[in-house]
Amino acid sequence: MSEPILALDFGGTKLSAALFVANQKSHAKSAKDAKISSLRSWRPLRSLREPLSSYSILDRRRVFTPPDADAAYELAAMLVMAHELLAGRPPAAIGVSFGGPVDYATGVVRLSHHVRGWEAMPLRERLAVEFGCPVAVDNDANVAALGEHRLGAGRGVNDMLYVTVSTGVGGGWILGGRPWRGHEGMAGEIGHTVADPAGPLCLCGKRGCVERLASGPYMAADYAQGSRGAGEQGREASLPQEEMAIPRPLGGVRGGTTGEETTIPLPSGGVRGGAATGEGTEDPLPNPLPRGEGITGRGVAERAATGDLLAREILLRGAWALGVGLGNAANLVNPQRFILGGGVTKSGEAWWAEVRRAAAETALPEVRFDIVPAELGDDAPLWGALALAEGIFVD
Repeated sequence: MSEPILALDFGGTKLSAALFVANQKSHAKSAKDAKISSLRSWRPLRSLREPLSSYSILDRRRVFTPPDADAAYELAAMLVMAHELLAGRPPAAIGVSFGGPVDYATGVVRLSHHVRGWEAMPLRERLAVEFGCPVAVDNDANVAALGEHRLGAGRGVNDMLYVTVSTGVGGGWILGGRPWRGHEGMAGEIGHTVADPAGPLCLCGKRGCVERLASGPYMAADYAQGSRGAGEQGREASLPQEEMAIPRPLGGVRGGTTGEETTIPLPSGGVRGGAATGEGTEDPLPNPLPRGEGITGRGVAERAATGDLLAREILLRGAWALGVGLGNAANLVNPQRFILGGGVTKSGEAWWAEVRRAAAETALPEVRFDIVPAELGDDAPLWGALALAEGIFVD
């Protein structure tokens, strides 16, 4: 395949695009033989940037979206980046990772939880008309799962769940060596597994969801609220510690306090556009902090590492909630591996220890699995989008 493949990632707070070209060494073989060869030669890598593949990144672009961005703005910005990368060359195919529910069969975006205006957007059709080539569109967690399965920490694993813990919490399944999207493409929403029914209110309307407790912007908002003291917004922080509305992990919090790897920033900002108000509930929905204002999820992790008790409480509460969600998923589907990616996973060894402890405690003793970090880093959606586009010619 001589034409390049275009990979696009519509994230919660940023847009990324990459142009992939076939490696020269694979040109002497057929596309099928080159693909088989690369599959057999994959090995664990230290680099988070260039996994072994029959393709390599020729060029890339990335922009951060403003807090008031809408779908029209994001689509226009992505088209500009795509045309810059292509420089007049026709793409063989386009793979798209989108940060929200997607109907994979039709290529229609259901909605975005972060940016308004994406409801019922026929993204596959729009891009196919724009570039005149086949297009595949899927949810970002499904796409990242595909990337990790083909090129990252999921190589050789037939049954796995990839979970991104960042602006939100989402999951993508690989079962029997193939993506599993469920009925109408809604499988993998582990972020809205309820870990604590008496916990704080989530944007989805339920209480104590994994995303509400474990995602970076919500942890930052909880820390800001807890540190403000008395007042209508900070009423919970004025209560004695044993009465604070921060759920305690069942069985307590364990694990070390090394705080390693807190240098990768979390996407600041959070839920934008069309957020629920929480009217009629006992407490309002917390509003994740706008970009550039106050503490971020990364800041919570860093303060926890320096001994800040409130930060440590919130960080490990999130790790506990995620572990509960993973343990329940293990009981239900029995995957071999969980792969965790996203900025929050850089919160240090204490966070990882609590995730693994809570997952093991929640799962049945007979249910075996491992929990490992993603290998492709922030580029997982782009490499996954490449694999998604390659699949157009195979399926």
